[in-house]
Amino acid sequence: MANSYFQFKQFRIEQAACAMKVCTDACVLGALASVAGARRILDIGTGTGLLALMAAQRNPQAQVEAVELDEAAATQAAANFATSPWAGRLRLHPVPLAVFAATQPTPFNHILCNPPFFRNSLRSPNAQRTTARHTAEDSLTFAELAGFAARFLAPEGQLTVLLPPPEMQQFEQEATAAGLYPTHRLVVHHRPGSKPLRHITTFGRQPAPMQQQELPLHKADSADYSAWFREALGPFYLAL
Repeated sequence: MANSYFQFKQFRIEQAACAMKVCTDACVLGALASVAGARRILDIGTGTGLLALMAAQRNPQAQVEAVELDEAAATQAAANFATSPWAGRLRLHPVPLAVFAATQPTPFNHILCNPPFFRNSLRSPNAQRTTARHTAEDSLTFAELAGFAARFLAPEGQLTVLLPPPEMQQFEQEATAAGLYPTHRLVVHHRPGSKPLRHITTFGRQPAPMQQQELPLHKADSADYSAWFREALGPFYLAL
């Protein structure tokens, strides 16, 4: 059974009420997304509040907002924000993305999202977990996410998304159709040379040559974390 909380160096994530718990790939996204210099950051589908909190820690000047449609997760994320050192810079919107869009928010410099992505797998009997994990007709579609970002990113703003490789290919098509273009891709593996687990892709408004970086989580012949992982997650993980 997953822990009811996850303790980081500077904040604590209570997660008992959230369908999707803290996971390694989301932590990698939070640690590596290019949020330096961003004055306004948005985390779409914040869940526990993890990405928003990591962004607030990494960028002490940013105002960080988050959207979460699940009532229980939104309540827990708001509580996690309130007990963090950055409560004054964090704001939770407990509404669907379309409702938030209707408020015409001020453009964001960086939008982060770890969206639901299990398009074709079996639905969970747990309705909350299904909403957190599945897309298409269920909650947040790739087209909706790309369209929102195209409307509410600042002119030089960036969108960074975490998805498995097949789903990222589909999302890139939706993003391009909306006028957003991939500029940088981080390919996350268990170990050097192993099958890619996740793509963390950054999009901007201008087409640019794609830059790609391979990121193994562990050393080649060891369970030890890789050097880049230790450097990136060192400010967050207690054990690093």
